[in-house]
This record gives sequence, structure tokens and C-alpha cells, in this order.
Amino acid sequence: MRATGSGNFQPTMKLIILGAAAGGGFPQWNCACRNCARARSGDPAARPRTQAAIAVSGNGSDYVIFNASPDLREQILATKVLHPRQGLRDSPIAAVVLTGGDVDFTAGLLNLREGQRFALYAGQRILDLLDASVIFRVLAPDLVPRRRLDQNHTTPLQDAAGQDLGITVEPFAVPGKVALYAEDTSRADLGSSEGDTLGVKITGADGACLYYIPACAAVTPDLAARLRGAPVVLFDGTLWHDNEMIDAGLLPKTGRRMGHISVSGPDGTLAAMEGLGIGRKIFVHINNSNPMILDDSPEREQAERAGWTIAHDGLELSL
Repeated sequence: MRATGSGNFQPTMKLIILGAAAGGGFPQWNCACRNCARARSGDPAARPRTQAAIAVSGNGSDYVIFNASPDLREQILATKVLHPRQGLRDSPIAAVVLTGGDVDFTAGLLNLREGQRFALYAGQRILDLLDASVIFRVLAPDLVPRRRLDQNHTTPLQDAAGQDLGITVEPFAVPGKVALYAEDTSRADLGSSEGDTLGVKITGADGACLYYIPACAAVTPDLAARLRGAPVVLFDGTLWHDNEMIDAGLLPKTGRRMGHISVSGPDGTLAAMEGLGIGRKIFVHINNSNPMILDDSPEREQAERAGWTIAHDGLELSL
């Protein structure tokens, strides 16, 4: 937040966490694990969460959605500032930015097909995946222009008509993998390439900034250097440990195989980001199997002792 001449503080950029869970949400529709069972029973320590997405406004009026989760319609209904405000058809959603091509980052675009204008931003690898799918043609290009984001270059975001939105984004590649439906299992790298998974630095008109990295497979030295001293970082909190899904009998895949770093362990996020001087650290994209998602778990206590906030739907920040 920034000081005004009157001595009061005036927020210049607003962030709303629309959804804090990983793919499938919490509880996941077909999951009867202990965590999901507690959420389904109404246990207050197991708060339900929708799939990961955030909304950011740089001018207090227009909003940019970062990742269009399959739960986007529900998220819009639950967020008053995203409701229509004037006329018969209206939306304050002026743009959507995609950081990956997975279904839980893109499927929500289909909720925005009712003839509403907005701009769609993504890296070239992600735009190629959208172009290869005929279903996304429901977003007519005369209404929804697709604009490429170049890695390590700052892009001022604009609405479909070219009006500035008071936000810039700088995308950068982070370790990850190609979307599940685009995997080439004949290749050791599954056909992955740089740009399949992006983080973004989001900056307001006065320089206030935050980092949004909802998927990441490792904190490399380059990434650690980029995040050092950052005021706010929202980061991948999918799994507590690498074999979590296997040990729970839910899925025969490690976190690394899915392109996600673990929260715990010597190579996990808690250890990797300790000492980076980050002002506020927030876990997003939290899987239903992760014990950290429960308010009363030892894992939650450990993450909070390390200075992390575990996101929930509706959490708001002003910068």
C-alpha cells in the first residue's frame, strides 16, 4: 500500500483469490480421502476451496483474471466486484492471463463465451495449445483477441478495445511440464519445453508488485534470485511431499512427475524460500490430499511457523 498526502493509505492494486485449490478442487467430486470426507461433512477446519485462480485490479474498476479455472462461473458468482454493473450485458472482467495450458487453468474460458469482449494473454506455447483445440473457437477472435506474452518482457495489459488497465505483467519460465492432455509419453521429457509453465510478476501503476506462480517443479537458483526481497509471492502448494498421492492410494504419480515441487523436505519450498526476505508468502493451488489444507493439521502449523499463509477462496490483498 502507498501513502497519500493526507497521511492515509490508498491501495493501488487489489488482488482477490478466487480459488485456492489444485485441480479437482476441495473436496474433489470423486474423492473420499480423509481430507475430502472432512470437507464434505462440513468440518470447519476443512474449508472447501475451488480451483486456483486470482483476480487483480489496477484501477479499482476493471479486473484481470489470472488462469480461468473450471470453477470460474462459481467464482464470479461468489465475488461481487465481478458482477455486471450496468446495462443488460456487462462484465468488469477486461482480460484473462494464462500461466499454463492445463485444463484447470484454461477450461473456465468456456464460461466466458456469451459474446462478452475481453483480451486473452498467454505465452506462445499456451496459445498453440488453445489454437489446436476446436472447442476454444467459441471465443470469437473479433470479441476475444489473443495476445502473446514474451518471456522476460514487460507487457502493459489492455482490454479488448486497447484501453490500458493499469497493470503490467512480466512472464518468466519456471520448471514444469506440458499440459497432461498434450503429453508425449514416448519421450522422456513428455514433450515438455520452456514456456509450458510460467510465473508472472504483476505490477501496478505506482510500482507495487506481486508474483503469481501457481505451478512450479523446483526453486532454481535463478528463480530464488528473482523472488529475493519480493513484497508478495503466491506459490505452488500442491503437495506436502513427493509421494503423497501414491501413499494415499489416490494416484500412481509423484509430485515431480506431475510437475509440482513439494512443500516439505530438504528440496521443498519451505527450505528453498527460507531467507529470501519475501514480505508475504502465500500457498495457492493446494491439492485435496495435502494435509496443509486442514486448519488443524501439524503440517499447517509447520507451514505457518515458516511464515506462510495457506490461501482460501475470497482472501483479499491491497498493495
